[in-house]
Amino acid sequence: MVADNGMSIAEGFCSSSAWFRAIYADEVPVGFVMVHIGSDWDDGIECPGAFLWRLMVGGQFQGMGFGRRAVEHVIENLRAQGMTELYTSYGEGPGSPEDFYKRLGFVPTGGTVGEEDEEIEAVLKF
Repeated sequence: MVADNGMSIAEGFCSSSAWFRAIYADEVPVGFVMVHIGSDWDDGIECPGAFLWRLMVGGQFQGMGFGRRAVEHVIENLRAQGMTELYTSYGEGPGSPEDFYKRLGFVPTGGTVGEEDEEIEAVLKF
């Protein structure tokens, strides 16, 4: 339900407001996380604060806590910068990460995002 890593890395390099990291289990790459903070005129992210732009964990590593721990690290980083909220969005349907985000405490804002408003916007206040 998200763009592949190649597209995400390209978008991250083209945005002065994005930072991204690989997620590792010891020496094994298991995923990717990208956060957007700020405002770029052309990257398509319109958010009042930090936005979890991409979170990907390989299928064989899902359900092992890597995604949850990556979000916890993001929150620690944002908290250190004085931020108190993290936004994200997700699609609905088979394979949706909606339940994952709800378990972490994200709450739908009532808004939608995306080129055609096809994704549910959610926020986690910490």
